[in-house]
Amino acid sequence: MESASILLSAIVFSPLLVLLFLLFVPKKEFGTIRLLGFLGTLPAFILSSWLLWQYHQGLDLSTIAESRNWIRFGLFPDEENRPFTVNYELGLNGFSLLMIWLASFLSTVASVASLQIKERVKGYFIWFFLLEIGMLGVFAAENLILFFLFFEVTLVSLFFLIGKWGGFEKEKAAYQYLLYNGFGSGVLLLVIAFLFAKTGTVQISELTTFLQRDDIPFTNNDKLWLMIALLISFGIKIPIFPFHTWMLKVHVQAPPAIVILHSGILLKIGAYGLLQFGLGFFPNEFERISFLLLILGLVNLLYGAFLAFIQDEFKLVLAYSSVSHMGIVLLGLGALNEAGLQGAIFQVISHGLISALLFYIVNIIQSRHETTKLQKLGGLASYMPKTAGLLLVAGLASLGLPSMSGFISELTAFIGVFKEYLIIGLIGTIGLILTAAYILRAVLSINFGSPKFDKNEEDMKWVEFTPALVIVFFILLIGVYPNFLSNPLKIVLLTLLKGIGG
Repeated sequence: MESASILLSAIVFSPLLVLLFLLFVPKKEFGTIRLLGFLGTLPAFILSSWLLWQYHQGLDLSTIAESRNWIRFGLFPDEENRPFTVNYELGLNGFSLLMIWLASFLSTVASVASLQIKERVKGYFIWFFLLEIGMLGVFAAENLILFFLFFEVTLVSLFFLIGKWGGFEKEKAAYQYLLYNGFGSGVLLLVIAFLFAKTGTVQISELTTFLQRDDIPFTNNDKLWLMIALLISFGIKIPIFPFHTWMLKVHVQAPPAIVILHSGILLKIGAYGLLQFGLGFFPNEFERISFLLLILGLVNLLYGAFLAFIQDEFKLVLAYSSVSHMGIVLLGLGALNEAGLQGAIFQVISHGLISALLFYIVNIIQSRHETTKLQKLGGLASYMPKTAGLLLVAGLASLGLPSMSGFISELTAFIGVFKEYLIIGLIGTIGLILTAAYILRAVLSINFGSPKFDKNEEDMKWVEFTPALVIVFFILLIGVYPNFLSNPLKIVLLTLLKGIGG
């Protein structure tokens, strides 16, 4: 059956229209290219913001789903003798809608940060738009084949953005990224192929229903191995220790404007996949590995925090901070109760905004000083007060100051953990204490002390300052009004908890 709605397709592929127009712009017209780079991100952001607003007003998301005939081949050996079918299917739930909104918003922010790109600007924005299409498509896809195709678009796009526009060791970082994530993609493809061959469908809602039946054509051990394969595939993306080393290289070597998207969105695809497919498809098997998730989350949280505390490179501080904060997501998932799962999703959204703000500021600092080494920075507040003020706000949000999104997400996740595993929760609080230590150490060393650069360095321009203020607004909005997130997530959480008997 075909659906006539094209709203989701318009959101996902809106950057493609500007990308095609961009092909005809002379590569030396930097001003025009940068303007198009910014304008090309606005349609998706405006449409997804309108959709999120309508959902808060009671919109039924099923009314904007899309389904069109695409590929049919062979015959599936069942009583109906039906063909293997892959349709073009897009759809949303509350979680995926929030992720699409976040991806479109941070793409707009990253396009402003991309004003610092000086070389091969046209090529940069072509790959930038392809990356945005991939991110939006991943969260809108309603079947696994389409999800995988969009997933691969993000992999290839980011590979070229790192390798062509990154730092001194950009090629090494790009190939390490490709090696790890390519392996994860291969594992994911094997899972998809197995499910398709055994069930005859890749439609997500059909698979979710089919896999809960008692007469499915594979055993519980098969399901457990599939769950472990998904954990490996998406765990590399999160990243779970010890699969995290590629991410450190990317955070340091990729252009800061791209790290906004990598840290804010692409890492979150791992958590999204574990929730939507791991817990959604295999709730019983997810429950069997829940304690493993708690241990992995604890390792991520403490390991990342300890290593962040001893770094002298601010980008590495933030990279290890991401490892640590994603540990909180794993802890929430491992708790397997309403508070834990809600806290995990809150942390996905919250950390996406906070890390984006931090790397947006890193982009400003690097463009002015050509370094982000802590020992080479100091006294920023005396000559770049707006930048220093935003850095302090971002740092306080990251360490979980009450009234900011970091606080509500960490609090909710840890309530879930304490409810089920008191000892693990107590050990995890050490990581929260270390977070405050490494964030304050880094932020205070940059903002205060003796200035180590010319006090005439230009502070943020209004075009740079405005996107940062908008991010701060949403960080505060979630902190003081968590229903901005919890209302869209109600049905998603009920569905997931129903799967595990909660």
